[in-house]
Amino acid sequence: MKTHSGISLTQTAMAAEKGHAAPRSRRTGAQRLLLGAGLLGIAAMGLPAGAGGWGVVRAQSAVQTAGVKGTGDQNGSPKPAPAAPALHDFDPALRDTTADPCTDFYQYACGGWLKAHPIPADRAAYGRDTETTDQNEQVLRTILEKAASGGAARTANQQRIGDAYAACMDTDAINALGTKPLAELLAAVDAVKQRDQLPALLAQLHTKGVSGFFQFGSQQDFRNATQQIATIAQPALGLPEKGYYDRTDGKSAELRTQYVEHVRRTFVLMGEPESQATVDAGVVLRMETKLAAASLSRLEMRDPTKLYHRTPLVQFDANSPELRMGTFLEAMHAPAVQSLNVQEPVYFLELHDSLEAASLEDIKTFLRWVVVRSVPGTALPQPLDDEAFAFYGKVLSGVPEQEPRWKRCAERVDSEVGEALGEEYVKAKFSPEDKARTGELTRAIETAAEHDIDALAWMSAATKTEAKRKLHLVTNHIGYPDTWRDYSSLAMVRTDAFGNALRANAFDVARDVRKIGRPVDRGEWEMTPPTVNAYYNPQMNSINFPAGILQPPQFDPSQDDAVNYGAAGGTIGHELTHGFDDEGRQFDGQGNLRDWWRKDDAKQFAERAECVVNEYDGFVAVAEPGTPELHVNGKLTLGENLADLAGLRLAYLAYMDKAKEAGVSLLTPGDASYGGLTPVQQFFAAYGQSWCESTRPESMRERTEVDPHAPEKYRVNGVVENMPAFAEAFQCKAGAAMVPVKRCAIW
Repeated sequence: MKTHSGISLTQTAMAAEKGHAAPRSRRTGAQRLLLGAGLLGIAAMGLPAGAGGWGVVRAQSAVQTAGVKGTGDQNGSPKPAPAAPALHDFDPALRDTTADPCTDFYQYACGGWLKAHPIPADRAAYGRDTETTDQNEQVLRTILEKAASGGAARTANQQRIGDAYAACMDTDAINALGTKPLAELLAAVDAVKQRDQLPALLAQLHTKGVSGFFQFGSQQDFRNATQQIATIAQPALGLPEKGYYDRTDGKSAELRTQYVEHVRRTFVLMGEPESQATVDAGVVLRMETKLAAASLSRLEMRDPTKLYHRTPLVQFDANSPELRMGTFLEAMHAPAVQSLNVQEPVYFLELHDSLEAASLEDIKTFLRWVVVRSVPGTALPQPLDDEAFAFYGKVLSGVPEQEPRWKRCAERVDSEVGEALGEEYVKAKFSPEDKARTGELTRAIETAAEHDIDALAWMSAATKTEAKRKLHLVTNHIGYPDTWRDYSSLAMVRTDAFGNALRANAFDVARDVRKIGRPVDRGEWEMTPPTVNAYYNPQMNSINFPAGILQPPQFDPSQDDAVNYGAAGGTIGHELTHGFDDEGRQFDGQGNLRDWWRKDDAKQFAERAECVVNEYDGFVAVAEPGTPELHVNGKLTLGENLADLAGLRLAYLAYMDKAKEAGVSLLTPGDASYGGLTPVQQFFAAYGQSWCESTRPESMRERTEVDPHAPEKYRVNGVVENMPAFAEAFQCKAGAAMVPVKRCAIW
C-alpha cells in the first residue's frame, strides 16, 4: 500500500484500526480505517477523526452542480477541468533515458514523470496512483452532482449519496450553525458529576463514533476465525504514533509545542477563555503522553501474538475497576459476553491507574478534546476546519493548501456510505469483462505461486504441503462485494452535515457491535469500490482488489500482457504474498493463528527475512540539511517489503508462463509505443512506473515513523536489485548498483 498523493488531512477519519490481524494493503492512504471495518489491531494512534486522517478517494470533474450550494474550487462556482490525458500502465515518455537503469532503475523508469509532475499545493504527495484517483473522482463527482440535483427518479441510495454530498457542500449552512451541533455531545461530558457516570458517558460517545480512552468493537477470534468476539484496544490519539510523545530531538519537541498550540487554539474557537484554553491544552498533552507511554508501538503491533488475550469479563473488571466494563457494555447495548479480547493488557492496567490518579475535571477536559477532534472537518464551521488543517495538513505533512471542497465532500460520502456510492461507480467504470480479465490474471499468479512453493529448496515437504493448502483456500474478491450493504436504516439529510456524520458513525458502530457472538461474514469488504488500493486479510485469507485500482495506469486492458503483469500483476502478487509474509505466515488457511511451520523452516524464513531487514535499514528516507538522515525502518516495513519482492517475482513467473503459451518472443523489441523495449523490459518498466511519486519532506518524515511501507523509490530499486531476471533483461554487469553482491530471496 502506498502513501496516497494528495492526502487530505482534515477529512476522513483515521479512526481506530480494527482489532485483529491486519489486512495488509499495498498502498497507504486509500484505506478507510473505521471501527467495524475489520482492520489492524484497533490500531494504535492514527491521526484523529476530523482533525486528521488519510483521504479515501479523490477525483476531478467539470460537471456542473444543480441545487448544491458552495461548489467549485473551494466554495465558489464550478470550474471546468481540462480533459484528462489517457493513462497507461507503461508510457515510454515518462522515463528518464539519460539515467542508467542498472544504476538507478527508479530514476530511469520515473524520471520523466517526476519532472513533469510537481506536487500540487493541496497534496502531501503526488503519484501515478493519484492520477488514477483523480480520474476516479471525475466519475464520482459526476455521480454525486447528478444525485444531488434531486428528482423523483432517484433510488433510495442515490438520495442518500446526493443529499449527503449536498449537505457537505452547503458551507453557508454549516458556518451559520457554528459550534451549536457540538453542544449536545459537550453537554453530555459536562453533565458528569462523579466517576461512576463515566462508563455510561463513554458508551454514549462511542455509539456516535467518539472513542476516548479505548476502542471497543468486534473482531474475528484468532483461535476460531469463524466467529466474531468482543475486543477492546488502545485508542487513536492526537499525534500519529507513541514516539511523537517521547522523542527528545529538536524536531519532535518543536512538533509537540505546535500540537499544544493547536489544541489551545481549538479550545478558544470552542468558546473557552484564552487562559483556560492554555491550561486545558496542557492537560490534553499530559494525559495523551501517559496513554502513549502505555501503548504498543506500530512495530510491536505487527506481531499478532501480542494482540490476543481472551480475558473473562469478571477478571477484566477486577483488574481495571475504574473502567466498569460491565456498565459500559450494557450502555452500549452490546450482546452479552462472558469474555473479551484485551489487545494490550498493560495499556488497560496503566489506563486504570491514570484515570484513578486524574481529577474528574481533567478527564472531562480530555473528553471535550476527543469530541471535537472526532468530528470530520467538513461538518465543522470553517474556523475549526481551518485550524485542524493548519496543524495536520501544514505542520505534519507540509501541505500548503486545503483540498477543494468538492473533493473533500466526495471523500466524505465515500467514508459514510461508500458501498452506496460504490454501486453507482461500478456501473460506470467496471465491466464484467474487466472483472473476468482480472480474475484470469489473479489465477495465473496463484498458479505461479504454487509452482514457486514446489521449487523452494530451503523448505521441507511438510511445510510446503501446509503452504499449498493455505494457498488453495485463498478467496479472490475482485471489483466489489457480491452483496451490497443495506443502508435502509441510515438517514442522510440534505440540511444536516453534522448529523449525517454522527448518524453514519452510529450506523457503523451499531453494525459492528451486532456482529459480536455471530458467525463471520466472509463476503464483507473493508474498502469501498472506488478505492485505489488493494489488501489481504489474513483471517479471511482473502485478497481484495476494488474496482478503483483496476483502472489505468494500474490496470490497462488496452496494453500488452507484459505491462499488465508488471503493474497489476505486481499488485496481485503483493497481496497474495501477504498471506506468507512475517505476519501472514502465522495464520493458517482458515484464518486461525496457528503455527503450521516446521521449526527448521521457520528458522530459515527468519534468517532470509533478516536479509531484507538489513537491506532496507540501509536506505535513506529523508535527508535534509542540518538534520540527521532518517533511514527506512527495515523491521517496521518488513511485511510490505517481502510482499513487494515476492509479489513481483510471482508476477514475473506468471508472465513467463503466459508468454510461452502465447508464443511471445521475449527478445524482440516492442514498437515505439513501448519505447523499443523487449517484453521483459516492459514488464519491469511498468512495475517501476506504477510507483512514480513525489512526497513532501514533512510527509515522508511522518511516513517513516508510522508507515509500514518503504518510500516508493525503494519499492522499485529495493525489489529489482534482488531479481536476477531484471539484471539479465537490462544487461546489468556485476558491480552495478542494481546488482548487489548479496541478493535477498525467500519465496
